[in-house]
Amino acid sequence: MESRRQFVPEQRTKALPAYGASEQVEREIAMKLPKDRNDRVMVGMGSALAGLAVAVVLTSAISDPQFSELCSAVRIFGSSASAAEEPSKPRIYRAQPLNGPVLPAHKVSKIVKTDGPISIVRDPTDLPAPIGGRGPRRVKVDLETVEVTGNLADGATYRYWTFNQKVPGPFIRVRVGDTVEVRLKNHDDSIMMHNVDFHAVTGPGGGAKATDAAPGESRGFEFTAINPGLYVYHCAVPMAAQHIANGMYGMILVEPEGGLPKVDHEFYVMQGEIYTEQKLGSKGELTESYDKLLAERPEYFVFNGAALALAKEKPLKAKTGETVRVFFGVGGPNYTSSFHVIGEVFDRVYNLGSLTTSPMKDVQTTSVPPGGATVVEMKLEVPGKFMLVDHALSRVERGLAGVLEVSGPDNPDIYKDYDPAKSAKSMSH
Repeated sequence: MESRRQFVPEQRTKALPAYGASEQVEREIAMKLPKDRNDRVMVGMGSALAGLAVAVVLTSAISDPQFSELCSAVRIFGSSASAAEEPSKPRIYRAQPLNGPVLPAHKVSKIVKTDGPISIVRDPTDLPAPIGGRGPRRVKVDLETVEVTGNLADGATYRYWTFNQKVPGPFIRVRVGDTVEVRLKNHDDSIMMHNVDFHAVTGPGGGAKATDAAPGESRGFEFTAINPGLYVYHCAVPMAAQHIANGMYGMILVEPEGGLPKVDHEFYVMQGEIYTEQKLGSKGELTESYDKLLAERPEYFVFNGAALALAKEKPLKAKTGETVRVFFGVGGPNYTSSFHVIGEVFDRVYNLGSLTTSPMKDVQTTSVPPGGATVVEMKLEVPGKFMLVDHALSRVERGLAGVLEVSGPDNPDIYKDYDPAKSAKSMSH
């Protein structure tokens, strides 16, 4: 190590002299120049040519836009994240105090147990009004897990496991900074243990362990919503996939500060799968198939709980000239959706449910994974029936289709049918 810190004699001659010894430096440099005149000329020409080459390279590079981008102020003064963008001050969230009554964060419906099959289909318009510009406060969520026989398809029923007797569960709407009190009651008549895992929760299991409830038991916890976005919630009691496939999923929207842009209509739609022992099209009360669930071979794909529910029982409705927003999620438990509205283009897509990144624009189809969500918006220009589908179109035959009915005058500047009478008889979507 000591020898590395010492100059050898040759290195000493090349080391810079002390400040003030300029005359000695000039003499040493002059001694090293070629003494022959021709040699000095050649050295000079070589230096000139090298300088010219460097100038040409620099001129070409500077005129290249990629070089300009590379040498922008951000790049020149540092490529670290701290130089590229000002580090934001960390937000400090605190639980909201109890000031007055705690209002529900979802629409409240009465649970009514009946002996016969019921409609478990969640109305796509069944969601709370936008929050807008209000400040953070304390809100509550009341979930009741109910096992009920519901209508699955024409002539077929199924034993659903639900949140608040519908599929999906209630649409929960809060804003960032809200403190949310969650209370879950497992109905007295239930056979299974149930709970709830919110993807919007920062905490162990998303609240699942804190809400494990046996039949007749009530559990609860509270959390502060610190991340804006659209999130899925679901039952997470093992085997979680079984509870989800039987209908135990929903969504929670955490609005950013100031809320979302105003639209004319908002809709709540979720996709799921149902695994039955009986084949597609069977009649009577169908039973779940554990083996098909593990093999990921569903007999039915559904929007809002039942086959063709949003095409026949609860279609979406709007008028020309209006802007609609669809909160779309996938309960799953297994299949990704390629969400598409036939005959429309999404003007804006908040990909993966993120509300703090810029939306994508002019999108035809968007992918949503199991346990994921998205928000799409579109302005309706022409009247007609527009099908909601997963563009894995074989699933339409297994019940996965909805309809957006748009009423209003024709708009031939946008769309003109040359033979509307014949088109009216068409079997195409």
